[in-house]
Amino acid sequence: MRRLVPEGVADLRRSRFLAHPSLSMTTPIWMLVGFAAWTIVLLLVTVGVYRWTRILTGRVPIREFRADRVEGDDWYKRSMRAHANCIENLPIFGAIVFALDASGTGGALVDALCMLVLAARILQSSVHVAFEQTNAAVSVRFAFYFLQVASFLGLIAILVADSRP
Repeated sequence: MRRLVPEGVADLRRSRFLAHPSLSMTTPIWMLVGFAAWTIVLLLVTVGVYRWTRILTGRVPIREFRADRVEGDDWYKRSMRAHANCIENLPIFGAIVFALDASGTGGALVDALCMLVLAARILQSSVHVAFEQTNAAVSVRFAFYFLQVASFLGLIAILVADSRP
């Protein structure tokens, strides 16, 4: 006896979204996941460690960490700002990766630019947290940020060029 499948369900079953997960994970998507993971790791190993070591050792009550007043060691303040930088740029990269995926735009240059975004983000955050903010450190940090912005613009240009009839 032949089983009837409603129209569209068979296509849905073959959809890449229902296929093996590794088949639908493009390099841009992996880089976006990496960016999100870096944002979480940065928060945990800097801000989280700083706060929880002080709270758990009884040096500071939990209520002392207010959002409207950042106090503490200089590297902690830089960590807070580095994490905020990640939060500010993650939606931009997410929108670009979504557009790349939705349009089917890809290739070696797209992959390379997305990898550059993640590498530059990790390096920018690391320089921000690890080094006192001298002119040299800020210049290096800005160079890594500039690479991200240039990559974003390059990816947008590729999307626009790829969408022309």
